[in-house]
Amino acid sequence: MGETIAPVVEVKNLKKVFRTGDSYLTVLNGLNLTVYSGQVVAVVGKSGCGKSTLLNLIGGLDTPTEGRVIIRRNELDEFTEEELSSFRNRYIGFIFQFHHLLSEFTAIENIMMPSLIHAYEVEAAYERAIKLMKLLDIEDKKSMKPNKLSGGECQRVAIARAMINEPEIVLADEPTGNLDEYTAERIKILLFDIVKKLNNTLIVVSHNKGMVNEASVVYQLNFGVLNDLLGGGI
Repeated sequence: MGETIAPVVEVKNLKKVFRTGDSYLTVLNGLNLTVYSGQVVAVVGKSGCGKSTLLNLIGGLDTPTEGRVIIRRNELDEFTEEELSSFRNRYIGFIFQFHHLLSEFTAIENIMMPSLIHAYEVEAAYERAIKLMKLLDIEDKKSMKPNKLSGGECQRVAIARAMINEPEIVLADEPTGNLDEYTAERIKILLFDIVKKLNNTLIVVSHNKGMVNEASVVYQLNFGVLNDLLGGGI
């Protein structure tokens, strides 16, 4: 018998309910998901269906009403806040629709930030940042601040920042949603290319069907649960 390969992400019977005034809104309702190392998993669905909520729960940015999130055999709800923050910074990279770069820092300083928080040496962090900027074709922008960069360049910086600690898992929340069609296509190609080169596991949520055509597994989020769309396309 061969050794069973353990998933890097397990979501079990996940439920998330939000309270709005005197009423309750169930966004996720008994959702299950299993993701293995090196997979590119896309989750599609209409705006407001709970895609971002799912990603936030997987990344430990929010807590479920019911159910379990297990990352690398670690149950997130068993961590203290400090332990969760350290675990997240080491193993998970986040890419958002809006880049959230720090305006007072240069592009390379923004990229290096998670490594410095994780107590890596400055020189090692700089070398990693340069390597990523070369892969994303923005090395010549390293000394520029965000207000001098285009939207696409800012998003490339954000991708590099997400990759700087060599995370096992990358969570991308509408990474092209704030870009024009041409730039969105460029970012999509770069994101999938760098994930493949670095052997990351990627979970990307989007309402843009073109964003997920190269995913190995595609799910549709509907009525709080995931439906498997076979064939890696839509």
